[in-house]
Amino acid sequence: MEQRITRFTHAGVADAGISVHPFATGDGLGLNLTRFRRADCDDVVLLIHGLTTSSDMYIMPEHTNLVNFLHDAGFGDVWALDYRMSGRFPYDTETHRHTLDDIALHDHPAALEELRRHVGDRRVHVITHCLGAVSFSMALFAGTVSDVTSLTCNSVSLIPRTPFWSRMKLGFGPALMEYVLGPTFIDPRYATSPVLTRGWMLSKAVSPFHPTCDEPACHLLSFMWGGGKPIFSHDKMSPVTHARLPDLFGASGVHYYRHVHKMVRAGRAVKYKPGDPRHAALPNDYLAGAADVTTPILFLTGDRNHVFTDSNIVCHHVLEAITPGLHELEVIPGYGHQDAFMGANAAADVFPQVLDFLKRKAG
Repeated sequence: MEQRITRFTHAGVADAGISVHPFATGDGLGLNLTRFRRADCDDVVLLIHGLTTSSDMYIMPEHTNLVNFLHDAGFGDVWALDYRMSGRFPYDTETHRHTLDDIALHDHPAALEELRRHVGDRRVHVITHCLGAVSFSMALFAGTVSDVTSLTCNSVSLIPRTPFWSRMKLGFGPALMEYVLGPTFIDPRYATSPVLTRGWMLSKAVSPFHPTCDEPACHLLSFMWGGGKPIFSHDKMSPVTHARLPDLFGASGVHYYRHVHKMVRAGRAVKYKPGDPRHAALPNDYLAGAADVTTPILFLTGDRNHVFTDSNIVCHHVLEAITPGLHELEVIPGYGHQDAFMGANAAADVFPQVLDFLKRKAG
């Protein structure tokens, strides 16, 4: 019998007090921090998701999740951020022109300010994934966030690199979706749309090119982010997780693709519009002040990453030349992009490396 898990549940976190802390950004969006508190701890951990996912990726009930793993390891005060890319909010399906600059300037600083209101001057370690990793790295290197004890970036950080097919989608996909095909966002749930609607037809058109499995949501996610291949290694994912991908990944507008495409072409994280006065406080090149950043970073990636390929390997190499010995790299055998945090056995294969890094950087 298929295991049914409630959408947007907190049931995956056992033996902890759970509280939700809403806050607002400077450009007028309401966001949330969720606190999972088992015990007081001098080292607080903040978890940040990627585009189309949410805090749900860290609290999955079907296997040992990262929040419970950290609690069991002695990090008893764990927070998870849902920012404007979260599948728990409607922002990604609205007509907008948000960029990663907006997130670096508004979301992450506001989240850290709200977090500090509750934890004071305790040490804060941040664990990030996908475009959450890119945008938080941008905030750190731009100086809009500070006083971070350690940062873990999964899959990508300040040097996004993608397969050729992904570069084509990033370059031509937004205009094609917004002005020709429609609708203006892509939803993993399109397979359940009414027959002959544009979403339904897109799902039917995409599925034949993804013979790895028979889950339409998986096919659409590969279409959205994969470089012609799935965004995770199927053998690393629980069948329960695979069956509820539409609950774990939300719809996404395509404008973010334009900023990612500009970064891929530039070979580094850059501002989307250098002359935009709204982002005057941000650098045009986010690596320009890399020598001044003292927060140690763990660059984490799977060796089967078909979304951002060797991005973190290259980023570590570049930063090692600027600040030798400060940052670290872990390449996880057999893992792809998403499964490092969502895989059935990630608690045995991936989380221990993250924990080791946290313990060595904690006081």
